[in-house]
Amino acid sequence: VAAIARLAFEVNAAVENIGARRLQTIVERVLDEISFTASDHAGETFTIDANYVRERVADLAKNSDASRFVL
Repeated sequence: VAAIARLAFEVNAAVENIGARRLQTIVERVLDEISFTASDHAGETFTIDANYVRERVADLAKNSDASRFVL
């Protein structure tokens, strides 16, 4: 959770501060693949750590131009 919040703060500070909308987008991006394939993994558990968060949103953090267009 801390990694998600930190990333949302950093992208908001670097581009345009859209507050919680950015946070929501980052959470969606982090959970996108898990949500899409959830029915294939019934009964399994997933650990979402800081490394997983960074991997899923690395393109947003590195590319401020892309971040501009992602809420």
